[in-house]
Amino acid sequence: MTDKTVFSTDPGFRQPEPLRLSFQRGAKGSGVTRVERLIMHPTLKDQLLSQLKRRLGCGGAIKDGNLEFQGDHRDVVEAELVKQGYKVKRIGG
Repeated sequence: MTDKTVFSTDPGFRQPEPLRLSFQRGAKGSGVTRVERLIMHPTLKDQLLSQLKRRLGCGGAIKDGNLEFQGDHRDVVEAELVKQGYKVKRIGG
């Protein structure tokens, strides 16, 4: 027999990785705020994107499974995601 855990009833056994929140400035425009590693159903991602776009008053899209918002909105996005119970880690500056 091996000592590998196959199943655990401990709710904190497998914590999901924290969401990655970053800002990337492109060649033009004011840049993009990106939320990566968000694991949820695509329909729920669309709902979350819509909710955050209304809250921020900006445009955004889902690209390659990541949420992207036009402009630098890291502070507000982080506060909203933490309020909803997600762990957030800032990447970059």
